[in-house]
Amino acid sequence: MGLQENFLWGGASAANQCEGGIFEDGRGLANVDVCPAGKDRGDVISGRRKMLSMDQEHTYPAAVAVDFYHHFREDIRLLGELGCRVYRMSIAWTRIFPQGDEEEPNEAGLEFYKEVFRECQKRNIRPLVTISHFDCPIGLIEKYGGWRNRKMIGFYLKLCKTLFTRYKEYVSDWLNFNEINMILHAPFMGAGICFEPGEDEEAVKYQAAHHELVAGALAVKMAHEINPKNRVGCMFAAGSAYPRTCSPEDVWEALLTDQENYFFVDVQARGYYPAYAVKRLKKRGIWPKMDPEDEAVLKSYTVDFISFSYYNSRCIAAPGSGSEEAEGNLFKSAKNPYLTFSEWGWPIDPLGLRITLNQVYDRYQKPLFIVENGLGAVDTPDENGEIHDSYRIEYLREHIRAMKAAVEEDGVELIGYTSWAPIDLISAGSGEMKKRYGFVYVDKQEDGSGTLARTKKQSFSWYQKVIESNGEDLG
Repeated sequence: MGLQENFLWGGASAANQCEGGIFEDGRGLANVDVCPAGKDRGDVISGRRKMLSMDQEHTYPAAVAVDFYHHFREDIRLLGELGCRVYRMSIAWTRIFPQGDEEEPNEAGLEFYKEVFRECQKRNIRPLVTISHFDCPIGLIEKYGGWRNRKMIGFYLKLCKTLFTRYKEYVSDWLNFNEINMILHAPFMGAGICFEPGEDEEAVKYQAAHHELVAGALAVKMAHEINPKNRVGCMFAAGSAYPRTCSPEDVWEALLTDQENYFFVDVQARGYYPAYAVKRLKKRGIWPKMDPEDEAVLKSYTVDFISFSYYNSRCIAAPGSGSEEAEGNLFKSAKNPYLTFSEWGWPIDPLGLRITLNQVYDRYQKPLFIVENGLGAVDTPDENGEIHDSYRIEYLREHIRAMKAAVEEDGVELIGYTSWAPIDLISAGSGEMKKRYGFVYVDKQEDGSGTLARTKKQSFSWYQKVIESNGEDLG
């Protein structure tokens, strides 16, 4: 028994990493626009360096990105040619509400996404729309402090209502927040939070997280009321935490790491704060301020499915163990001696995807959706301009094989798989262009030069066959 016939194969991207056109058609500035490339990026995305506008000293890759704003018809045609049944994309909040608190939406922004959805419809591609993919209007950060302020719930719901109403005939699959757990690791990028000197950063992060959790639940309620066909999922950055050794101290630290990771999904899928979070947050004196109705809201409006990104597993050692640290993503991790690593130091662990799928499904018993999985690598065209990315094919083949085993042998209920990202784009973590993920090469270089021409890589025809065969032909 293979994957279900209507399994949703596709690709995923984010507005701030591919669109560009940030000063066009009335769009406002967002947090993700002012995250610079280079050495200061880490301090900005973590909220420790306040940057709410652009300066002359830095470059801002989101300004142009790969210019999906002007290439969307060509890009969606390529997705259609690839055979994609679903395209996971996001809405740039500031295209719809430039400052975030306007009474009326920006019609030019709404029209742009309508054209994107029409193009998808033309090619039988189902949009899966992330409402907020690391997106927070600068106007709302300046006036209200981003998601640390409860008023953000109302502004977010106004965006939701606009999207659910305007795009009712085009979209029925939604994600409320991208990688919601990243608020703990990159709070400015994740929630528009800049820290003030001397404040308790953990308290601010969990208060902001509570506001997002309530907003996400109310978005589920609204989506179902506006269109009963709507399905809303949550989304988190996944990857099981392995203990570095069988030392009980390492095992305990790995368990704590998993709990920190699952906390957001525990609330969104089960409808309440888990006991471990209640105990620890209260003990630390950082239990979030709540309105009387919040608990009932969280309980009543849980998500329809659970989606996640998976790039690698994590290896966890007890503090003071002296373990070598892996470069990894934005998560700290010990180096796993049993794995190989990508050019960016990320562990490559296909079996870890099967383990993660099993753990998440065992925990929640709700349908799952892998909405990001891919290999960031330097792709170098040969003398004929062709890109032979067999390393990407190998990475994806083994991960898809592990995913299929989780479904066919372990009984995991899986809706679909969208690779990150079918067309090259800007890296969220590093802001680099040279860290490429696509089946399609975009002629854009690190210094901003390039024609933006799109060229299919070797992996394009490989993924085409994977989709056509519903995962049976992995080449």
